Amino acid sequence: MSAGRASEGAGCISLWGFSPSRNLLTTGPEQNAKKANILLVGSGDPRHVLKTIAGLPNKHNLHVWVIENNIEVIARQMLMLYLALMPQGSMGFSEKTEVFLEIYGNSEICNHTAEMLRHAASHLIVSVTETMEEATHPCLDTSLLKFKERDELARIFKQWTQQEYSVSGRPTPIVMSKAWDYRVRQHLGTRYDSRTGCFDWDLIMKLHEKGGRLIHKHQYSQWRAGGVAFELREGVYQTLNPTFLSSRVFSQKGSKVAVTGYWGDIVSSPYLSFGIETDDKSLLKTQNGQHIKTAQDVSVANIQALFQSMYNRQERPSTPDEEKQMPSTDNDSKCVSVNDLLHLDGISVTFLPMDALTKMPQKEKYSNLFNVIFFSVGCVHQLSPALRQIAAPDAVLVVELAKFILDLNKEQERGFTSKVKDIAQESGFEPSQEETIDDVFAIFTPQRC
Repeated sequence: MSAGRASEGAGCISLWGFSPSRNLLTTGPEQNAKKANILLVGSGDPRHVLKTIAGLPNKHNLHVWVIENNIEVIARQMLMLYLALMPQGSMGFSEKTEVFLEIYGNSEICNHTAEMLRHAASHLIVSVTETMEEATHPCLDTSLLKFKERDELARIFKQWTQQEYSVSGRPTPIVMSKAWDYRVRQHLGTRYDSRTGCFDWDLIMKLHEKGGRLIHKHQYSQWRAGGVAFELREGVYQTLNPTFLSSRVFSQKGSKVAVTGYWGDIVSSPYLSFGIETDDKSLLKTQNGQHIKTAQDVSVANIQALFQSMYNRQERPSTPDEEKQMPSTDNDSKCVSVNDLLHLDGISVTFLPMDALTKMPQKEKYSNLFNVIFFSVGCVHQLSPALRQIAAPDAVLVVELAKFILDLNKEQERGFTSKVKDIAQESGFEPSQEETIDDVFAIFTPQRC
């Protein structure tokens, strides 16, 4: 029996990123343009979108353009943005935060959240199928996607509305606990029987040493074992979270076979996105050398703060009577149509076709457009000299590094950072002179002639 596959830990489909959320307009040389355009390549989730919106000055406009390599990830990003934009009269900040984090980081969710997810998906189906020349909502713009991509999105949302998620054409529903355990066994191999010790080692010797000391041992071990990261309220977490499922193609007896399962991260954790950094220093207090608050507590506080910022930025603030309206206990009435979501002043998010990166340099509309271009750790190989065509003269290139890819050793991590610098320079970018010491992101600016 093998010792396992180290490369399997990070997975091949990113449902969350391998870095904390950041305001991309202030990561590296600050961008002060009153109308900023940001291109995200493979970010996996809307963490940077939410953080950047929260830090955007009043009267400034922001247009975020999103490219992903997987259609299920696009569907999931749309769902997370839908939840973030739910109006206060339909769902209060506390409940919205709980639902958001539960769907974001849990392989299994409670029935209440599952019902809400199904109703939200039904509204997103309408949004995608009605999208033609114009978006039904500026923050959920799928008008530039190909027809087949929108059809695929509608199919995914339709699957999410079903009581039981099963592989098309097969009557047997997928059991998430088995899908998760399969990944853990593949990753650990002969170490599976001592998996608790492996989990502790990865947490204490890796995550804690890399700056993730807020991640609590019990919560991390529970997530590693079964995929439930956030237990925020009473209830049984046993309903499959369909947003965790996607297809992966395997070679089998000379044929290509698509297998539906969980193919995301099983090592680094969803705590990285919102749970290990905070501006609220009271959340970082320690007692006897141990943090009083956990990454779950910090995630809740950070998400609530982001939602508050979005609420404050809506184009048409609610009247006092609307603000006092008590949220309904009926999940169907809580989930509103896409048009009834919060419309944020000067904010738009556009989803681009999955092959857009190679075609954008050839289109005049994207010439010198982007003030910030972000590449995830899994998409660095897509950096190319053609990017100079779409980057603004004073653009900032932000590349996520491999710090939180736990299966890499220090030498491999340094090698990856060096490779990123080489690829960036070959693509016409140079290390930023204003770059701060940061081993999470590499910051570049266009080379000066």
